[in-house]
Amino acid sequence: MRARGVSEPARLALAPRRKRWNTRAQEFATEPRAVSRRTVFFVSDQTGVTAETLGHSLMTQFEGLEYRSVTLPFVSSLDKAEEAARRIDRAALEDGLRPIVFSTMVQDELRDVVRRSNGLCLDFFAAFVGPLEQELNTRSTHRAGRAHGIADLEAYTARINATNFALANDDGTGGDYERADVILVGVSRSGKTPTCLYMALQYGVFAANYPLTEDDLESSRLPQRIEPHRAKLYALTIKPERLQQIRNERRPQSRYASPQQVRYELRAAEALFSRHAIPSLDTTECSIEEIASRILNTTGIERRLRP
Repeated sequence: MRARGVSEPARLALAPRRKRWNTRAQEFATEPRAVSRRTVFFVSDQTGVTAETLGHSLMTQFEGLEYRSVTLPFVSSLDKAEEAARRIDRAALEDGLRPIVFSTMVQDELRDVVRRSNGLCLDFFAAFVGPLEQELNTRSTHRAGRAHGIADLEAYTARINATNFALANDDGTGGDYERADVILVGVSRSGKTPTCLYMALQYGVFAANYPLTEDDLESSRLPQRIEPHRAKLYALTIKPERLQQIRNERRPQSRYASPQQVRYELRAAEALFSRHAIPSLDTTECSIEEIASRILNTTGIERRLRP
């Protein structure tokens, strides 16, 4: 159909330009929009750990987005809630964009104050507690600090005991392997210590670790101290390039960080793991959380605690 009032020559002349406009419009629709840097608040009546964990998990889904993180813990009174709201409003004015607010406050009156601020408020408790109350046909306690407090003294004690065990049996010291749930083995700087501490703090797992030395690697046998506990062994390995980078940050220009030394140790360690059928995990692209979760899932070790 021809446009009314437009002559045939004019219509033909405009056709290529319209085609360019339409093509550009389609390209614009499919291009990711440039987003200005904004502030993200994590507001909690306790430590803020839950708000940070859930909020960061959601924000990682938006690649290339730059944002400033602000955690406001222990917002446990109306005065503190009003101060939090003022900070959110101030950030909205300074950024020219309303902040994103992840909230895990339990008390309704405190949540209402923050919700009235000039931010996009994403309230985890409001989103989930209501449906759970309906499904369970019971009212929640609305008590703060249930997740990260010490209301459950037994669980808190188990966490402390597991952490003390990991520290006492770190890097081959201690040697109380009879009590260990798992013994991580691997070359130096492959992620053993942080993984042990994470499993202790998060899950109450008694995790020890043993670093393989050059003497260990030159032998075809397992080190004498851990050989009786081979059923508890779990190996961590890593790509040479990444290990060299980590070691070079610790001891620059040293034999310890040289490409030849790194390749030798990893090659010998992996041969040892294969010879003795020790399960292993390449940690190069894994976070500590993922390493711990994979170990527990593979071994079937019981999680005494839940985060």
